[in-house]
Amino acid sequence: MSDEDPYLWLEDISGEAALDWVRERNDETVAALAGVPGFKELERGIREVLDDDGRIPYITRRGGHLYNFWQDADHVRGVWRRTTLEEYRKDRPAWETVLDLDALAEAEGEKWAWAGSSVLAPEHRHALVMLSRDGADACVVREFDLRTLEFVGGGFEVAEAKTRIGWIDRDRVWIGTDFGPGSMSGSGYPLQVRRWRRGTPLTEAEPVYEGRPSDLSATGWRDDTPGFERDFVHRQIDFWNQELFLLPAEPGAAPLKIDVPDDASASVYRNWLTVTTKSPWLGHPAGALLAFDFDAFQAGEREAEVLFTPDERTALGGYSWTRHHLVLTTRADVSSRMELLTPGPDGWSRAPLAGVPPLSTASVTCTDPDVSDEYFLNVSGFLQPSTLYRGTAGGDSESVKQGPALFDTAGLAVRQYFATSADGTRVPYFVVGPEDRPGPGPTLLYGYGGFEISMVPYYSAVTGRAWLARGGTYVVAGIRGGHEYGPSWHKAALGANRVRAYEDFAAVARDLVARDVTTPAQLGIEGGSNGGLLMGAMLTRDPELFGAVVAHVPLLDMLRFHKLLAGASWIAEYGDPDSPADRPHLERISPYHQVRADGPPYPPLLLLTSTRDDRVHPGHARKMAARLREFGHPVLFHEHLGGGHAGATDHGQTAFNEALVHTFLWERLTPSR
Repeated sequence: MSDEDPYLWLEDISGEAALDWVRERNDETVAALAGVPGFKELERGIREVLDDDGRIPYITRRGGHLYNFWQDADHVRGVWRRTTLEEYRKDRPAWETVLDLDALAEAEGEKWAWAGSSVLAPEHRHALVMLSRDGADACVVREFDLRTLEFVGGGFEVAEAKTRIGWIDRDRVWIGTDFGPGSMSGSGYPLQVRRWRRGTPLTEAEPVYEGRPSDLSATGWRDDTPGFERDFVHRQIDFWNQELFLLPAEPGAAPLKIDVPDDASASVYRNWLTVTTKSPWLGHPAGALLAFDFDAFQAGEREAEVLFTPDERTALGGYSWTRHHLVLTTRADVSSRMELLTPGPDGWSRAPLAGVPPLSTASVTCTDPDVSDEYFLNVSGFLQPSTLYRGTAGGDSESVKQGPALFDTAGLAVRQYFATSADGTRVPYFVVGPEDRPGPGPTLLYGYGGFEISMVPYYSAVTGRAWLARGGTYVVAGIRGGHEYGPSWHKAALGANRVRAYEDFAAVARDLVARDVTTPAQLGIEGGSNGGLLMGAMLTRDPELFGAVVAHVPLLDMLRFHKLLAGASWIAEYGDPDSPADRPHLERISPYHQVRADGPPYPPLLLLTSTRDDRVHPGHARKMAARLREFGHPVLFHEHLGGGHAGATDHGQTAFNEALVHTFLWERLTPSR
């Protein structure tokens, strides 16, 4: 296409002409899919899964209470609630409502969505509640009293912005928000870190640190660990480079940089500094986890305790502190392994944490490191409903919650295979489907391939009910760009090497056909956000490999992404369209610019986005749909007027979206059924 963009007007998010176009496309899509026999039944079945009251209510401990945010048929926008451990152990705990968002939305005439909270320890009475309008990343902040269960009149309150806020003490908070011109980055995140005292105007909050105009963001926070109270500032230079500063107690003293590489991740707990390397450092490889005595490190000592060293098949999954231990998660060929590490006078000891089956994913969901060695551990797999364990590090564990089996797994199996990419790289993928299928069948392949996000085994009752239970096969690919094999796996697809992720995904598709799992006509693919970019790339690069494509909230115009909403924050991942060195490769991977009228026919595409997505601009999907329509390619488009980057804020919206997706795929991949 020419340099002149004929569909630039569709970037006007709430413009009358653009929204009229959106409504027309929505009507076409609903007419094409919602009237298909079985659509309503499928939508109801998905809604049943989402609303099922047997789902595990995951919690965060705050003092003597366990807090949970919950949505179901009776709580469409959701309820923030709490209970005790004694009650939580019961099959049907008694919950105390803390904040009812449905009631609040009705009272205020606003479509509030939950955006999180910050609670002041150790009393756990004072909370900062974040509320989003219809699912956007930007939120308003209000102070809430967890004893009276009311908003605090005259308390801390911040207007809508992509605010960063956290407690210092009862009367002070760290705050980064929109203070006017120059206070926000090009991506829309705070660059200023200020101390704000109760009872004073926000505009008079004390400036403490300011990032550079080219930075992504800056954030301040208080470590309130008893006996180790400290304040930090985090400077995010770009998506993959950062600096961490310790703020001295002396007023006016300059922040002290913690001298680790900019591409490393560092955190401080009690007397320990832990560093995850992204490049070789101090003789240790990329992907290692190192621990230092924090005071000694600040004094110049660089002797590290090596807590994890990767190999070609094993990567760091994460870690969580308890009071006296560190719970370490690693992944071997994308399946979880758990260890318990304990510092002592003679170094660190380690022991395996049992109970994690093969081809599954385990993650620590909650600890209370200031107080105890308690941990909550979630374990699940593709055909294995989640089990939540509560344990004491170094002691016993118990199963406290078991997720319901919401689809029939009889006759289904999980297998792991490896495809060979164009450059010879071995790419892992999981296949979930009929154990004894006599030949190829309808298959849905999911991928992401970016931002160090790993595609791991997980239990999805929606996929089970809407796809597997109907006889489909589900595949998850761990392509480069993710973190399946550590930093090198991610870096292999950065910038001009983005095509490696696309070659990996195409290799998995071909391997599925070679193994007789499916055929190109029966193979559908799905991805969202960066995964939506992957879908667009597959559509325009390898259309002959697929029978249908679904892209959620996608990036698709890679020559303007940096000018749209939060897009500038992703330059470190993709490259800079304004740079002569980067623009050629960005144009080559930009699906919007690679659409052609001639050549192999494109498989049908379903695009889904949200007007309220303030992260990935809905203009990406709008313009792509318009361009494809111009050239006569088969495309359906649906845009929720709310929903944010998740595409939905309630179970009704989610069920409708999923019914659209699975109806579209099933109709196009099984035309003769």
